[in-house]
Amino acid sequence: MEDRLLAERILDQIADAVVYANRSGEIVRWNRATTSMFGFSAEEALGRSLDLIIPEHLRASHWSGFNAAMTTGVTKLQGRPTLTRALHKSGRKLYVEMTFAIVKVDEGEVLGSVAVARDVTERVERERSAVRTT
Repeated sequence: MEDRLLAERILDQIADAVVYANRSGEIVRWNRATTSMFGFSAEEALGRSLDLIIPEHLRASHWSGFNAAMTTGVTKLQGRPTLTRALHKSGRKLYVEMTFAIVKVDEGEVLGSVAVARDVTERVERERSAVRTT
């Protein structure tokens, strides 16, 4: 099997959501798990801004960090997972654990950013409920 085809199959069949955005924050890649997590089909998401899945109150801080990463070529989290909020197509807010990486060409030029996300809403709500009842 051709390497490129294998890579596409892996990306589409992995259980975690994978979103790739170019330097301007436009969604370029959206795998099947991302559709399941956020409710938007690839057709609905591709070419749109990442604002599609970012709650309004987090957008300013997101874009500040995103633009800094696109300029410097490094992320503040350096691959460490972070818990954040995201938006489902229905308007429901999710808790997602995400990791981010900058995608570069061999010469170091920044092409964009990739995020890998997992919906942890149930776990976070269960933990918060347990804390409230103790």
